[in-house]
Amino acid sequence: MSALTAYVDKKVLVITQDGRTIVGELKGFDQTTNVILSHSSERVYSIDEGVEQVELGLYVVRGDNITLIGELDPEADAQVDLSTIRADPIQEIVH
Repeated sequence: MSALTAYVDKKVLVITQDGRTIVGELKGFDQTTNVILSHSSERVYSIDEGVEQVELGLYVVRGDNITLIGELDPEADAQVDLSTIRADPIQEIVH
C-alpha cells in the first residue's frame, strides 16, 4: 500500500473487479486501499464505437473492488485519440 504514496496528486488509471476503467487524480487512500480520485472519468470501451468518457468528478473507489492502479503519463494520454479506439469491455472478475 505504501507504493500508492508515490501516486498521490498524479494521474492514475484504476481497473475495478467489475471491469470498469476509471482515470483521475489520486488525492488519497487508506489502509484498506479505498482511494479518492478528483477530476475523474470512466472510460467505457466498445467494439462498435470509440471510447466514451463519463465524467465522475470527485469519486471514491472501495479498495476491495480495485484490481489495478497505475500511473498515467498525462502528456502521452492526452495524445491518444480515444474516439478511434475499439475494444471489448473488460470482463468482470469471477471468484
